[in-house]
Amino acid sequence: MKIVIIGGGFAGLNVARTLGKDKRFEITLVDKNNYNFFPPLIYQVATGFLEPSSISYPFRKLFRDLTSVKFRLGYLQQVIPGENKVILSSGELTYDYLIFATGAKTNYFGSENLKKNAIAMKTLDDALEMRNKLLRQMEQASVIEDPDQLRKLLTIVIAGGGPTGVELSGMFAEMRNGILRKEYPELIGKGGEIYLITSADELLSPMSEKSQKDTYDQLRKLGVKIRLKCRVKDFVDDQVILSNDETITTKNLIWAAGVTGKSFEGMSEESYGRGTRMLVDDFNKVNATDNIYAVGDICLQLTDPDFAIGHPQVAQVAIQQGKNLAKNFKLMAENKPLKAFRYVDKGSMAIIGRMQAVADIPKPKMHFRGTIAWFAWLFVHLIGLITKKNRFRTLFNWMVAYFTKDQSLRMIFKPSWNKYTDE
Repeated sequence: MKIVIIGGGFAGLNVARTLGKDKRFEITLVDKNNYNFFPPLIYQVATGFLEPSSISYPFRKLFRDLTSVKFRLGYLQQVIPGENKVILSSGELTYDYLIFATGAKTNYFGSENLKKNAIAMKTLDDALEMRNKLLRQMEQASVIEDPDQLRKLLTIVIAGGGPTGVELSGMFAEMRNGILRKEYPELIGKGGEIYLITSADELLSPMSEKSQKDTYDQLRKLGVKIRLKCRVKDFVDDQVILSNDETITTKNLIWAAGVTGKSFEGMSEESYGRGTRMLVDDFNKVNATDNIYAVGDICLQLTDPDFAIGHPQVAQVAIQQGKNLAKNFKLMAENKPLKAFRYVDKGSMAIIGRMQAVADIPKPKMHFRGTIAWFAWLFVHLIGLITKKNRFRTLFNWMVAYFTKDQSLRMIFKPSWNKYTDE
């Protein structure tokens, strides 16, 4: 059985690893990067608390012992369902079954200015670009005397009140109040604010009211300026324009306000639903297809009784769907009935700052905050990393940061085609 998987995130990787030693399958995983990475921690790479290698690992090394799995570097250009073939940037592949596990892309809601000028937070490339840009602007601020220009450089606006926006806000606030005061003493008292903007009525909308209130209160204590029921309309000429007509002068808009699915040439319109996500049935088979499946953020399943409007686009859904689909392929090979996918919600959590986090457990219904939730967040994210090597590196960096209240990874690494200067 020849299976092609497009995308090596949580969903695609779990399909490949679950089937990887089963000789009944011939699996090719295709990805535009040659590595898997852990998206929940890219903001720590962006802020210099983790190095990229702590949360990433090369596919070929992952697949060394999985005799049924091959890796192909490239991106999907076209699907030809009638010929069971995909056209890649690096060639062609035929399949018996095709699995889309491409995740989602940043949604700028049609604004070209936002797409061009805001800093995205979706990939490791985004994280490194953000780290380089913010560090260079701190260096520029250290030699500028014009107070208006200083405020532009030092003010940070974060769009999006989900976990990424909350965690970035808390991290920046603690850095401003600690590390940066030590390393840039010339900037103390020179202005610069941190704004968190969300169109929702609260932060962390999917979580409990207690978590939402705790998060709001803690961020306010850290000095973050929060704007609820408000969205970013535009970003032009160093002005972030909000839907309430407020403007914020800054050179730094970080975009964590939403994602959308991707459309692919060769797939019919019947296969797509809300948010350009692929409509799938109980077994993750894509509508209007016979042998094409979708798992993770790219898919929209409306048949789960507990999630009638679709599953949340979070890691646990992708992991569980990937494993369930892999088990169903084994059942197919044995001519046994397939198992419908039903998401088991294991809870939600977000870190706010040092020794501060919130966590909700659905069954039994429980809410945690503070130190207990903080340690739980560390543990869950540590075991979520893909290898022991990743876990050790991350734990080491976290221990250094905890005991010293500092980190030494704030270096600016520039490619030879340096996009930040003309040198």
